[in-house]
Amino acid sequence: MKTIFSLLLVSVLMSTAVGLSEESEEIMMIEVDEQHLQSVREEINERYPDIHIRYVYKHSFYGISVKGKSSSLQHVQRIQGVKSVIPVQVYKMKLDESVPFIMGNEQKRLFHRGKEVTGKGVKVGVIDTGIDYTHPDLKQNYRGGYDTIDFDNNPMETTKKQGVPTFHGTHVAGIIAANGKIKGVAPEAEIYAYRALGPGGIGTTESVIAAIDKAIEDKVDILNLSLGNEVNGPDWPTTKALERAISKGIVAVTASGNSGPKKWSIGSPGTSSHAISVGASLPPMDIPYVQLQATKRKIDIIPMQGSKEWKLTGEERIIFGGLGDKRKMRWIRNKVVLLERGRITFTEKAKNAERAGAKAVLISNNIPGVLIGKIQEKVNIPIVSITYEDGQWLKRQLKKQRGNLVTRHRHEVDRLAPFSSRGPVTVSWEIKPDIVAPGVAIKSTIPGGYKSLQGTSMASPHVAGAIALLKEVHPTWKAEQYKAALMNNAKVLQKKNGDLYHLYEQGAGRIQVREALQATTLIYPSSISLGIMRREGHVMKKELYVTVQNQSKEKKVYKIHAPNQGSEVVWNVPRTVEVNPKEKKRVKLIVSISPTKEKKNIVEGFIHIAEGTKERRVPYALLVGEQTYSRVMGFRFGKKKENYQYEVYLPEGADELIVALYDPYTFTYIRTLDTQRNVKRGVVKRTISVPKDEAKGVYKVIVFARKNNRENAFESMLDFRKEFVN
Repeated sequence: MKTIFSLLLVSVLMSTAVGLSEESEEIMMIEVDEQHLQSVREEINERYPDIHIRYVYKHSFYGISVKGKSSSLQHVQRIQGVKSVIPVQVYKMKLDESVPFIMGNEQKRLFHRGKEVTGKGVKVGVIDTGIDYTHPDLKQNYRGGYDTIDFDNNPMETTKKQGVPTFHGTHVAGIIAANGKIKGVAPEAEIYAYRALGPGGIGTTESVIAAIDKAIEDKVDILNLSLGNEVNGPDWPTTKALERAISKGIVAVTASGNSGPKKWSIGSPGTSSHAISVGASLPPMDIPYVQLQATKRKIDIIPMQGSKEWKLTGEERIIFGGLGDKRKMRWIRNKVVLLERGRITFTEKAKNAERAGAKAVLISNNIPGVLIGKIQEKVNIPIVSITYEDGQWLKRQLKKQRGNLVTRHRHEVDRLAPFSSRGPVTVSWEIKPDIVAPGVAIKSTIPGGYKSLQGTSMASPHVAGAIALLKEVHPTWKAEQYKAALMNNAKVLQKKNGDLYHLYEQGAGRIQVREALQATTLIYPSSISLGIMRREGHVMKKELYVTVQNQSKEKKVYKIHAPNQGSEVVWNVPRTVEVNPKEKKRVKLIVSISPTKEKKNIVEGFIHIAEGTKERRVPYALLVGEQTYSRVMGFRFGKKKENYQYEVYLPEGADELIVALYDPYTFTYIRTLDTQRNVKRGVVKRTISVPKDEAKGVYKVIVFARKNNRENAFESMLDFRKEFVN
């Protein structure tokens, strides 16, 4: 396993949250009725001269983005034709072996009817950090683009002179269409770059939607968005904008995010119904893990982006170094040091350890689950993360006795990456991701060279490149047909124990490009959501339709098999369906649903449609009873004039919302910052005051949301001095 990132890069949907602007003005997006767009612009110009119109959206989203004082922006909602006023959200940047692997054999070349398929003439838009269009492997494919950060026609990656330099978009573009020293999936596709993420890989709702808008104007065929936020909902503005782009004929591919392995962790725009949301799987590879000598526990390590590759062999002495402060970095020379997340940045921890002579660093998460991180400066020792659970266990062992760490490797292929975000999607209850692709140790282009990264950011462009190949062969298909070709022919993945991964983890499975190109049958929609049943004892019947399309020159007879789910889900399907050559037929499926308390809360399976020995699968899922997803998402906190402001997304609203401060080390309650009742679903945005003595410290902030006697909480570290949530 080599290096990592995350714009979504675990490459990470990297979890470095950024604070709200310190300036007295703020940026908002205004959604309007299409027929009132011009009149709203005119009224704002006439009545509110202090509001500056930054961008006009005409394709993916009807409306404008504006910058102005809060006092003026509050009145905009009352203008005739204004549907909603939306705060902007922050987004973050969610080959060599992987390309031939998804092609199905050792050769990268694919042929259709004797002609090599390379994606020639297909326009692929990359909404990201921009790209280095001077890179020798990309310059012949680059056709143009736009920069929605600086609003110009130069979508070059951020350079050191401009701020924290970026390379994520160049890496993504290389996976799609590199054509030089390395070859992308579709090496003759045309690349259009849209720089929507600026220094450090940070962008906003405004810049991402502006990029979608420009891509529609440029009439790209495919859009890749290896970015995202932590809002699991189908109605976030970027998700809606992407749906609009798809309705205009664009095939949209999104990274699902790097917040796995927990359920409900997929973020927008990966929640888009008609986009292809992509999770990350492992190509064939040897993965390092570590063990404490004389113990059986295997500890998976995840390299942090920017660190050296883990090449340790044999036994190494390991000691605990606390939070990584300089004063705690004694006695670690020539040793591996275990550090805990918190108080200072990953980069500071890494630099402190390197200066003290450490051989390598393990950083343990401070909340349950996987930790994905990034080192912002050059460090010459390996820096990896481990889970909270592994970190706590290792810490306990080291307190008992001295320990030696042993590095071992295991061969893996077609397993899900632990960081890959899982579904389902709140509110719509859809199965996501749709599909998975290689996303670990993917070598691709970066400014000035090549680098291996991992994350769903790397998985998504594999799919975008695959669609470019399909588009070359089938130029008149619609988005749902490309999606069906990949999902119908995916390989269903299994865990080590032989059980299948859940559908909300892998979707239809891992892409197989050769099989998709050779497909003579398409079945769509390519997955079915039966929704949610909250009441036991209530029987519901649904009529569903799938389209079976025969692309061959011969009549085909298909046999349909529905799984036996007992009395809970009963399918009534036709046994056979005949479809004439070059025709398609809608097939009615009737399902009766009567969930009981005894059953699991997600019922899932496949409808099997067979043609001779060739079988295709359409995944379906039913959610039963109350679900355990977080009712609090996308929390942000920052300075606003003399006060502070927070934003949070509530997918179901809340009967009561509480924001409270705690001591980060003793977990002692300090005070409540804000309380609200009967809050509607969607984005909540509030300005609050904080006493001066408190506005100098570091705290743990916890947001509680109670709905129907069910309480959820979101917690984060809050540093008032740096004015951002970490």
